Amino acid sequence: MMDFDARLTVIAAARGFTPDPAQRAAATALAELERRLRRRPRRWSPGVYLHGPVGRGKTFLADAFHAAMDVARLRMSFHEFFDTLHDTTFRLGSADAAIEHHVKGLRLLVFDEFQVDDPGDAALLTRLLRVLRERRISLVATSNHHPRDLLPNPLYHHLFLPGIALIKECTTVVEVHGPHDYRAKDAPLGRFAGGYTYDDKPLWTPQPEEHERTRLPCGGGRTLDALAVRGREAWFDFAELCERPLSARDYLDLAERFDTWVISGVRPARSADGWQRFAHLIDILYDRDLALYLVADRPLPELLRDSPTGTERTASRLSLLARTSDVSSSSLR
Repeated sequence: MMDFDARLTVIAAARGFTPDPAQRAAATALAELERRLRRRPRRWSPGVYLHGPVGRGKTFLADAFHAAMDVARLRMSFHEFFDTLHDTTFRLGSADAAIEHHVKGLRLLVFDEFQVDDPGDAALLTRLLRVLRERRISLVATSNHHPRDLLPNPLYHHLFLPGIALIKECTTVVEVHGPHDYRAKDAPLGRFAGGYTYDDKPLWTPQPEEHERTRLPCGGGRTLDALAVRGREAWFDFAELCERPLSARDYLDLAERFDTWVISGVRPARSADGWQRFAHLIDILYDRDLALYLVADRPLPELLRDSPTGTERTASRLSLLARTSDVSSSSLR
């Protein structure tokens, strides 16, 4: 039986590329975790924490590892897991009960886009890490940040020091910093189709008409106005979607209902919260590999230039849309 390191070579060859040295080092660490997870009798196996700049193949590595394993496992984006965890905590009345509910029976938990920006999430994550260690559940995580740089706000960083210590105890920290940003060019690791246009450039589908406006239900009895709903395709206005107090749960629910998204009126958000919601939405659509078409008031480089700092991941993902921005004959799928 091939180990993960050898299997990755085969997967990469099928996609037409050769893993770079940084990806190979990460694969070696994952292959060692694979061997430990297959041991009998069962023992606790510290996981792997992959960090580095955007576009270096961290998600590709984690997804390939998850697909290769035959143990009880769960793979979720960080946003999705914590949003679900909050809902379960409300339903069960206890964060500890909610954590137990979601990890019961697992041997492997795979987190994509691991990040900590909120002090409340930091406390919950620390509790989760303790449970993973106690239940001998291995963690594989991808992140743009080294563990020491999580929850970077100096007012709150000290609150996550126990969590950082647990990450270092429970995982091997591996930097994936290869020479290429695979999203910045036509490379085989890409996903997330769509397009980008601005000003009076051609669109891919007819503009919504007034009679197509649709009111969609959101959580807590709230509603969201869509400019049009056409089967599994939905048009939204940027301000309505990102500058109202919507949550990741709202975006997750909508992502289940629509395969193709068009967002018009895209511009630099009027607040950091608005851009953060936009970033969360892009993460969710990317993770589900849905089609996204953006209609903006300026070219993509200008939009990104005027965005808040710390949005490199969002910029990298939006750059995938730019590849099809000048193909006016493209059609929504």
